[in-house]
Amino acid sequence: MQTVKKQQSNKIVPDRKAMWKDLSKLGIGLAILIAINVVAQQYFFRLDLTEEKRYSITAATKSLLKELEDKVEVIIYLDGEVNAGFQRLERSVEETLEEFNVYAGDELRVRYVDPLTTVAKEEQQAFFARLADFGIEPTYVYDEEDGQRRQKLIVPGAIINYQGKQAGVMLLNGDRAAGSEEALNQSIENVEYELAKGIRKLMGTQKKKVGLLKGHGELEGVDIAGLLNVLTEYYDVSEINLPEVTSIPDVDVVMINKPSDHFDKDAQYKIDQYIMSGGKVMFFIDPLRIEMDSIGENGSIAFPYDLNLDDQLFRYGVRINKTLVQDIKSGVYPFVVGEVGGQPQIVSLPWPFFPIVNKYGEHPVVKNMDANFLRFTSEIDTVATAGVKKTPLIFTSQYSKVLQTPMIVDLNQLRQAPQPENFTSGSQVIAYLLEGSFTSLFKNRILPDIANQSSYKDESVPTKLVVVADGDLIRNDINRSNGNPLPLGYDPITERTYANKDFVVNTLSYLTDESGLINARKKEIQIRPLDQVKVQQSALFYQILNLVGPILLIIIFGLFKAYLRKRKYSRY
Repeated sequence: MQTVKKQQSNKIVPDRKAMWKDLSKLGIGLAILIAINVVAQQYFFRLDLTEEKRYSITAATKSLLKELEDKVEVIIYLDGEVNAGFQRLERSVEETLEEFNVYAGDELRVRYVDPLTTVAKEEQQAFFARLADFGIEPTYVYDEEDGQRRQKLIVPGAIINYQGKQAGVMLLNGDRAAGSEEALNQSIENVEYELAKGIRKLMGTQKKKVGLLKGHGELEGVDIAGLLNVLTEYYDVSEINLPEVTSIPDVDVVMINKPSDHFDKDAQYKIDQYIMSGGKVMFFIDPLRIEMDSIGENGSIAFPYDLNLDDQLFRYGVRINKTLVQDIKSGVYPFVVGEVGGQPQIVSLPWPFFPIVNKYGEHPVVKNMDANFLRFTSEIDTVATAGVKKTPLIFTSQYSKVLQTPMIVDLNQLRQAPQPENFTSGSQVIAYLLEGSFTSLFKNRILPDIANQSSYKDESVPTKLVVVADGDLIRNDINRSNGNPLPLGYDPITERTYANKDFVVNTLSYLTDESGLINARKKEIQIRPLDQVKVQQSALFYQILNLVGPILLIIIFGLFKAYLRKRKYSRY
């Protein structure tokens, strides 16, 4: 009896007060957790703790994705066995699309396809030809495997489907003159912009209007067929015969493409008042008359055009000098060096009058752009102009030479290899972006007869101008065998496509895009490469460390845990 009472006296009685206290804490914790989730749904945000904000997308891209009215399918062909560099690009694409999906909701669908394994071999040629129509070019990469160098074909591109329409996106588009790692890094920086640009192209929003001026010997027809193919993808393009209109109509941007005839006072006034009203203009100007077709056996004299635009551009803040710039980094031109068996021997020789430029200013329009191909370019000086910001966009290389007029351009100069010691003028600016409020050319001057005194403006609202001292930047070559135009930027001699098209598209995007999508090109991702020498010297050490280190940590943790347990219970 006594034993039973003792057992009953040792029975553990639950502390109801402590139990209710614990339950109340649990309830409060659950309530806080639910409240945090409700608030998070109403006030959504994401934190990017990386130094370069590599996982963030711009406000313009977020707004674009939220405006989607239907499902978007993105097919990524950068899949399969790729080297470490392209794995970085693939991972960046995946991370960017994951961020896209956060703001697009259920409207975005992504598929990853390896075309080399999913497309039958007999169909691959037709498949790659179809991708080429979308501007996607397969490329070869080389890997070291088991001491052997192997070549692999990859497709660094994507196809976007939206409401029955398709657009191609080339994901590898950095400066090819840079190292392979740098070019890949530039491509990674451009991933957001390229994908967002492709989606916007398909969304069917109202296209901006681009007007091509005519009436003063501007390029037209087959010479700008490549330009028109590019422009009509993104813009409504129309021609404006300047002498036949009383004023430039309501278009978003006007392009003046390599004029060769005199602009009278009336034409100047129409352009001036268009700018004063906030219009944006792209000037592609050749100050000197010289063409390869006009160079005979004794050469040809380069002499100035009488365009009558010098004072107008001077008033806006720049001056295109009557010079020609040679660059030791240049294209080539076929030249007959002799005959063998009655057949001419033709060799492609460097032609410094055809600069290949890949030095750019600090601006999203030209950031990470591949090289542009120029012909007979001049240099631009700036003029002190209040209220106008001047940003240089394109430079020649540091090995340049400025030639003053009058000068003779002779093909026999091809016989002499360019000597670096003769190219000492330094980098020359050949393209400027002007932003701000401009002063009218006709301020404090007598207005022309066509002027309307009541509507005349002597100061502009804030607007933008682009001045390029090479009219041939937007001119395409022509296939000599059939007369068909070649793509803009394609050089038939070297069979390389330059980034002339990208310059035009990016510049127009900056001039017309009020949402600021072009700012996605500002993203910078730092390369932090490993010291390859130290890696090779210490490879065995780090392999052992990675293999043995985790096991040692687990053993140490177990011993420490056992020690604490023994110390705790040894007191009892």
